[in-house]
Amino acid sequence: MTNPIGDIEKADVILITGSNTTENHPVLSSYVKRAVVYKGAKLIVIDPRKIPITRFADIWLRPNLGTDVAYINGMMHVIIKENLYDEDYVTSRTVGLNEMKKTVEKYTPEYVEEITGIHRDKLIEAARLYAQAPAASILYAMGITQHTTGTDNVKSLANLAMLCGNVGIEGGGVNPLRGQNNVQGACDMGALPNVYTGYQPVVDLAIRDHMEKAWGVEKLPEKPGITVTEMMEKAHEGKMKCLYIMGENPMIQNERSS
Repeated sequence: MTNPIGDIEKADVILITGSNTTENHPVLSSYVKRAVVYKGAKLIVIDPRKIPITRFADIWLRPNLGTDVAYINGMMHVIIKENLYDEDYVTSRTVGLNEMKKTVEKYTPEYVEEITGIHRDKLIEAARLYAQAPAASILYAMGITQHTTGTDNVKSLANLAMLCGNVGIEGGGVNPLRGQNNVQGACDMGALPNVYTGYQPVVDLAIRDHMEKAWGVEKLPEKPGITVTEMMEKAHEGKMKCLYIMGENPMIQNERSS
């Protein structure tokens, strides 16, 4: 997350997409509900399902599955066409605006409606609401990332936020809600098979020497370890004899990832 969780209650507009927030992040969802009910925040929910958080939404868009980039590009098209973007912010803190303008030029509300099924007027309404907010927060989860176009989905949301000057401000940001127990912190600490703490690659000899001295050990492995999904396969083959599991169910996660 670019912003702390407490910032959610400081947002003027909250955009949730790809997240069944009340079910998967019930504590965090209370911040969203408080912001809407008690502090006047406007809520945009983008999800084809009637999930519980839609009860609090001012705007609920129901796109066809797998059309995330199209509706995000459509929102940016409207924002650029109506000159609602933060020109000073974009000019001083971003690059590539002209290239992005060319990319989203064809994503008119009518064209986006054909792809996503979102009515053109609702798309325009959502784009205006997001762009005109002094501070707007984007919340997304695995409904955005777990796609063949997941990286593009995230980049598109980042572009939308930067276009409106919502990165680096209180109550704004691009805020992923992770899918498992503190994935982010574990990865930062090096709980990945191919890196040490701080995402330093294990195959780098200089880094390996540095970590050996820092940790007071010798002969750290020269090759990356195995991933969670590979662990289950190795255990089934009898090549891995011990597995320590805490706060996770790798059998289910392995099934979902395959």
